[in-house]
Amino acid sequence: MQGVAPGDVPAAVAASSAKVWSELFKARLTALVLLTTTLGFYFGARDGIGGMLFWETLAATALLASGAAALNQYLERDADALMERTRRRPLPSGRVTPAMALQVGVAMSVAGMLWLTFRVNPLTGLLGTLTLASYLFVYTPLKRVTTWNTMVGAVPGALPPLMGWTAATGELGAGGWALFTILFFWQLPHFMAIAWMYRDDYARGGFRMLPVVDPEGRRTGMTAVRHTVALMAFSLAPVALGLAGRWYAGVAMAMGIAFLACAVVFAARLTRESARRLFLASILYLPVLLSVLVADRTHPNATQRVLALQGGVMAPAFEKAAATAPR
Repeated sequence: MQGVAPGDVPAAVAASSAKVWSELFKARLTALVLLTTTLGFYFGARDGIGGMLFWETLAATALLASGAAALNQYLERDADALMERTRRRPLPSGRVTPAMALQVGVAMSVAGMLWLTFRVNPLTGLLGTLTLASYLFVYTPLKRVTTWNTMVGAVPGALPPLMGWTAATGELGAGGWALFTILFFWQLPHFMAIAWMYRDDYARGGFRMLPVVDPEGRRTGMTAVRHTVALMAFSLAPVALGLAGRWYAGVAMAMGIAFLACAVVFAARLTRESARRLFLASILYLPVLLSVLVADRTHPNATQRVLALQGGVMAPAFEKAAATAPR
């Protein structure tokens, strides 16, 4: 190992191994899954996060997400070897064997599903199983069949906050679905930007992403704009449900307008630079929006007082929505 002192060899090997497993488990994507699961749990729980139930939910979700990432790379190892952006992943580069990825992926996925089902609650276990199955056996094969794969893939990508909600409450609720819709619609402009930048790579891998079959980019650009508009609307759902206040609403609108501006510029120019700006805007948008949502969480009692003052025709509808807020 050139440039490494003899005494440092074990440490270097450990660091190298950690990097390989981090790539196999898609550590950054898994971290996003855990953060959004935490968000759902926080809004669903009576007293916020903490306690054994919360930590067991995170541990089981981490196992499930890591196992799904390993199995996804096992299924796509041949296509990954053809693409510049993925050919250095653990399987196509030969650092992990397909048999090892399959064994580890299955073991972690099954452990995560069982843990969620029997230690958290059956509903969350069912949602975890649905996430895994739709990601591996619906979205993954559809990537070679239809451009609708991105829309389908946004479903398992948006389920973690709903899983966090059900882990805390034991039931589905409007608040959990509100968080689901934010994650769902955020993914579409985010991925359109990525797919446009790497459309040649996806074509080499045999994936039917929209930019691959839409060389002029008109449908790609409009898809990004359309779903950014939908994201702006659904980002206000937590306010309507009494989960957040006016400060969050103001920030959500301001950030939504900025995000939409990037999507419109992308649709108008369809250059790699405009796609990169949209991608960076999406990366900035989500953590800031969710951080403000957490910071401006509205206490249910305060929400009910505000609704009581509104009166008029809309008051009963808002009160019904507020009833689903966490207690």
